[in-house]
Formats: sequence, C-alpha cells, structure tokens
Amino acid sequence: MQQVNVGIIGFGTVGAGTVEALLNNRETIYNRVGSEIVIKRIADLDLDSDRGISLPPGILTKDAEAIINDPDIHIVVELIGGLKKAKDFILAALKKGKHVVTANKALLAEYGSEIYRTAEENGVSIGFEASVGGAIPVIRSIREGLSANNIKTIMGIVNGTSNYILTRMTQDGLPYNEAVAGAVKLGYAEDPPTLDVDGTDAAHKLAILISVAFGVPVPFKSIYREGIDGLTPDDISFARDFGYNLKLLAIARNREGKIEARVHPAMVPVNHIMANVNEAYNAIYVEGDFAGPSLYYGLGAGRRPTGSAVVSDIISMARHMNSGAVTLMPPLAHARARSTIIMQGIEDLMTPYYFRFSAVDKPGVLSKIAGVLGDNNISISSVIQKGRGETGSVPVVMLTHEAKEKDVIRALNALAGLDILMGRTMMIRVEQG
Repeated sequence: MQQVNVGIIGFGTVGAGTVEALLNNRETIYNRVGSEIVIKRIADLDLDSDRGISLPPGILTKDAEAIINDPDIHIVVELIGGLKKAKDFILAALKKGKHVVTANKALLAEYGSEIYRTAEENGVSIGFEASVGGAIPVIRSIREGLSANNIKTIMGIVNGTSNYILTRMTQDGLPYNEAVAGAVKLGYAEDPPTLDVDGTDAAHKLAILISVAFGVPVPFKSIYREGIDGLTPDDISFARDFGYNLKLLAIARNREGKIEARVHPAMVPVNHIMANVNEAYNAIYVEGDFAGPSLYYGLGAGRRPTGSAVVSDIISMARHMNSGAVTLMPPLAHARARSTIIMQGIEDLMTPYYFRFSAVDKPGVLSKIAGVLGDNNISISSVIQKGRGETGSVPVVMLTHEAKEKDVIRALNALAGLDILMGRTMMIRVEQG
C-alpha cells in the first residue's frame, strides 16, 4: 500500500500533538512503515484557534461524519474525549470497516465491551495505547512483550495531576488546597481537578490495564476508588516518620483466580521505586509469572507524549495493512478470552494500615483504642504520639500489622461511637511492595 489515509476527529491538545508528530517526523515514519501516512481530514468545532501547526487548505472541517463516511480514509482517530459523541463516532467508524485509534480512557472503561466487540465483528482493530500512561508503551508491553506470562500484579502511579499535588505536599510542606492551586496554575490540572483527585481517572486507566492483562472488559464500577483530597501535611509528615511516602496508587493483583482492583492513597516505603516517582510523571509496575517484575516510566500526559502514543497505534495499523494481514490482533489480544473474571471486594483486602486519631487528652485513651482494635483482630505495629492539638486533642498515630479491611471498618465504626475521639479518624492503607 503506497499511502495510508488518516482522519482525525478532535484538534485539541492531543489532536495537535498527533498532527505535529505525523508532520514533523514524516520521513522517520515513512522509513519505518514503508508507506506514507497522510492526514486527509481533521474535524473540530473550533477551526480558528492557532495550534502552531501549518496545514494545507481544505484539511479542516467541522463535519466529523465526513471523515467517517469518506471511503478513502483507512484509519479514524478519535480525540474529542467525553462519552456519548465519542462513542457514536467510534462505533460508526468501526461499522464502516475503518480501523480506529483513541486516547479516550473514560469511554473504554465505561463502554469497552461494546467497542471491542464491534471491532471484532467488523474485522478491524481499535488502538488505545494513548489511553494509559501517555507516552509510556505499557499497553503494547502487556499485549505483546509479556504475552507469554500470566500477569500477577499491576501497580501504578497513573495520574500525573495527583502525583504532582502529592509531590508538592511532600517536598514543600504545602497544604492540599495550595498544592492544587499550583497544579492548576501550571496547567497540570483542571479547575477543579475533580476526576484527577478523586481517583476516577486512575480507576478508568486501571480498568483498561486489567482488561488487557486478563482479556475481559472489566466494569469500571467494580474498581474500588478513593481520592487524595482528604490528605493533610500531618499525614505526609507522619508517613515520613514511619519511613513511607504517600502516593495515589492503582493496584490490581491476581489472588488465586480472583482479581483485586483498587485505587487509593497508599503509604509506600521510601526506598521503594514507586515512592520516588515525583512531579507529573507516571510509573507502572507489572509482574509476570515468567518475566518477573518490569517497570514502565515516563510522561503520562501532555500534547507531545500523548500524541506520540496515538501515532504509535497508527503506525502499527499501517504496518498490518501493508503486510496484507486479513485478521488483526483482537482488541484485548486474547484470541480465546475467558467469559468473565471474579473481582475481589475491598472488604477482603489484607494489608497493614495507618490510623491517625484525634484523641481526648486524658489517661487511658491509648489503651481503649488498642482494646477496640484488638477486639477486631487488629494488632499494633508502631505508635507515635505528639504534642497537644489546638482543640485540646492529642494526635495518636498508629501502624498496624496486616489486617482485613472489614475488621478495620468495624473497629473504626466502634471507635467513632466512643467519647475518647474528636473529629475524623484518618485511615490509609500501607503497600509494602
């Protein structure tokens, strides 16, 4: 094939990065593919904003359907984000027999099952490397590089906004609201950055990674999620006293056939590689039964990194088209996927825990707290008790040995009913490795 024609729907940040990569590296891409990749049309509602890219006349249009219905376009790239419109465009393109590339993690997490099925039914492929980790080729690594392995563990920092906020809180001692304001000012975060800081974005990405690892679309709602908005500089300081850093982690583990999937703040040992991933960077740890541990690190967002990942999918599809392949790789790279997987509930999680209590300053309080924890099968590993708080309370901070989540919740509910505590108790899970 002498020429592969591409139509791009969405000319925002990622769309502009995609176009920039295709134009600036045209010769490199041609040498690697063996044919020219041509941008035939770009659709966007905003045709006037300056993206810093010079395009021939007639390329831009407001009509996305003109791209989908153009018989000369081989690959449709969806980069508008959102759910309904993006879903309609992708399904229409797949049904027209066109390959599709998208960076839309929310759409795949919510409607991946329908999209993957439609691609297979129409004998075309759906590429989504850019949906997780920006420039990091983690999806291709799991689908291809680790294809001989049963995946045992996925653990990642996959939201750069939250990681930047936690970095500023850790390194500069900033309170949460000031760290968020800094992230917004630098363009790392929306205002407000709700989907980033409440764990939704990370959970979308974890759903995609689990689906690729196990060959079954995982419902987004089956993933436990918790955000970073309740964390304080005190928690970060106490974590350091115990030898830990705080990170927002996305974690999936294969527990003897059940898949544990969760997104939440976690205390990570300071010498652990994840504890030292800072600023807006992403890192994803993957462990296979034969390959052992591997780590993927890099820029997780931005115009050029994400555009790079989009173009990598376009190149992969163009190579397959040039080879004359009739049957392409299934979307989740499992020719015989299992029909379902069993998800393990958060209540069955076993891990150590961090507690920060605001206790009344009087004798016997510590023993009462310890008694309630002991009654619920929770043993204490370490305790820190510091100076009196402004309201006459005393911060009591504990690390536990490994305990079951449902026992922890029961104990905290029991303690909340006693008159020895003031204010909210902070609970953070500890991730040992």
